[in-house]
Amino acid sequence: MAIYSFEDRVPRLGEGTFVHELAAVIGDVRTGKDCFIGPGAVLRGDYGTIILGDGVSVEDNVVIHARPGEVARIGDRVTLGHGCVVHNCTVEEDVVIGMGAVVSDYAVIGRWAVVAEGAVVKNRTEVPPETVVAGVPARVVGEVSDEYKETWSRFKAIYSDLASRRYPRGLKRLD
Repeated sequence: MAIYSFEDRVPRLGEGTFVHELAAVIGDVRTGKDCFIGPGAVLRGDYGTIILGDGVSVEDNVVIHARPGEVARIGDRVTLGHGCVVHNCTVEEDVVIGMGAVVSDYAVIGRWAVVAEGAVVKNRTEVPPETVVAGVPARVVGEVSDEYKETWSRFKAIYSDLASRRYPRGLKRLD
């Protein structure tokens, strides 16, 4: 694992959190329990703070960063899809940020909201809870159904299981 302190900032990883050896966790990064941090992900708390809740899935090639003295806050059971960028914002519980999406400074993504693949949530935008946003810039295009919540709750549990049990026991380097 590439876990680094930076000056007086030291990462604190919650119980059952898995960090892939090709990910980088730097400085003031605090995770809850059972988080998954996939290959190529970069969580850079070098001059800001990153806080992840419990059961957060940070998929491959995600970038999370915060401004000096500020916080990027990610709530419980959030899925950050492959290659998304989350910068100095607040993402509330149960959110899904799609692959390749960008969530910019001071944005707030409400509980159970979905940011579609490739969407750009601009600076200071507030995405209402239980809505789907898409496009550049992101705009509300729908609502999150109970069926969607049920399906994604199962997906989120899979990543927590990968972090706490399956990857630590089953991932074997072959070179």
